[in-house]
Amino acid sequence: MEKAGTRKFAVLLCADESEHVKQAYGGYLKVFMGLLGEEDETWHVYRAMHGELPCMADVHTYDGFVITGSCSDAHGDDRWINDLVSFLRSLDSMKKKVLGVCFGHQILSRALGGKTGRAMKGWDIGVTSINLSPSANKLLSSLHIPSHLPIIECHRDEVWQPPPYAEVIACSEKTGVEMFRYGDHMMGIQGHPEYNKDILRHLLDRLLQRNLIQACQAETAKASLEAQEPDREAWKRLCRGFLTGQLSW
Repeated sequence: MEKAGTRKFAVLLCADESEHVKQAYGGYLKVFMGLLGEEDETWHVYRAMHGELPCMADVHTYDGFVITGSCSDAHGDDRWINDLVSFLRSLDSMKKKVLGVCFGHQILSRALGGKTGRAMKGWDIGVTSINLSPSANKLLSSLHIPSHLPIIECHRDEVWQPPPYAEVIACSEKTGVEMFRYGDHMMGIQGHPEYNKDILRHLLDRLLQRNLIQACQAETAKASLEAQEPDREAWKRLCRGFLTGQLSW
């Protein structure tokens, strides 16, 4: 039974979980809860790629939604993707808090009128330092977020054009839209603040086995893991600050 007055969040899962993530971490719901959750909160998971989404009658009971990464293309035309786009538009009309991660970042942009597609510079895998915009630096100063923020990346698609009226708040050497915000209720992050190095290493092995990346790309990504640490604590402050309304955009 849920406690009255506790915060309640939903993770919209957009990929099948690997056996490693299920066995080592208990699935992606717990991975996200490990970064974003607190003891007095309720977190639910909906397997969006299998057609599971919260019914509209229950949406008002949630304080926020998190959209995960995926092996699918955000610019695809699968039924579940189109259903998710429609659902996100409904959340926008209700001004619900939505945080999109990787594929979630891209599908959120699409739902709001942006354009996505294959990344112009190809795969971006490993630890990347993204650069916050001057306005984001000012807005996030109360949370002590560094202007150059390391994060784990694993994507071959990107946001080509952000939604109308959205603000790009971070970029990197490879990706022009690393983060965007839309009003004070929607935010996209291209990287994976929820990942740790172990998760990425196992994902690299899976991508290699499926011939989606080359051995040299995997080695470069692994080298970046040794050279730099993702700043998980800063990402936790930023993402929780957004989801709980502590950020005043």
